[in-house]
Amino acid sequence: MRARLVTGNWKMHGNLAANLQLLTALRSSLKVVEGVGYAVCVPFPYLAQVSAVLAGTPVAWGAQNVSEHDSGAYTGEVSGAMLAEFGCRFVIVGHSERRGLYAEDDRRVAAKFLAAQRAGLTPILCVGETLEQRERGRTESVVSTQLDAVIAVAGASALGRACLAYEPVWAIGTGRNATPQQAQEMHTFIRARIAAHDKGRAQQLTIMYGGSVKPGNAGELFAMPDVDGGLIGGASLAAEDFLAICSAARR
Repeated sequence: MRARLVTGNWKMHGNLAANLQLLTALRSSLKVVEGVGYAVCVPFPYLAQVSAVLAGTPVAWGAQNVSEHDSGAYTGEVSGAMLAEFGCRFVIVGHSERRGLYAEDDRRVAAKFLAAQRAGLTPILCVGETLEQRERGRTESVVSTQLDAVIAVAGASALGRACLAYEPVWAIGTGRNATPQQAQEMHTFIRARIAAHDKGRAQQLTIMYGGSVKPGNAGELFAMPDVDGGLIGGASLAAEDFLAICSAARR
């Protein structure tokens, strides 16, 4: 059975007091469940707080971005080695907000994927299409290009040390979400695309769904055979909502 993972992406939210309340609730409520993992990916300044509060719990933590460079004169950048020093297990790469707002193309995303793995981190590779691309029938070609860029430089075997997140851009922060059937169709496509390179890796790969996942729809989404949990945005900032979504992943 593939591992399931529910990961909170706090984006650029949080403050020390609110973080402590949220993390304390997660620490006290989330227990070890075989085959199910939990994580939060937080802004860089809060990694010290998160590592202190969550150490020794079933909840892992990570960052939302990483430099493609290991060190050097790159003012404002944060390397994978720096993240590892704070106990990060995961780092998000290729999120649509990074691709769209900060012009991170497929080549740079692939470089960040490699940098994360060099530092011993597990990259969460995000792929997904915009509404315009979906309406033009380009969903599969867009996602294929995003996947192939990473496979071309890292090899399909590298996906054995990574997770994927399918996030239709039109469903992120909009209140809209793909139906469970739409999510399943794309997760099946992604797994088949990877299977063309390495069938074994494809079957074991954890592929999360992200895009307005809430307590009310998490159960139906996670019931799909190829949906292995979720990358959760806004709902991860409310302890009650995030805990309900985590509960939905236990099947």
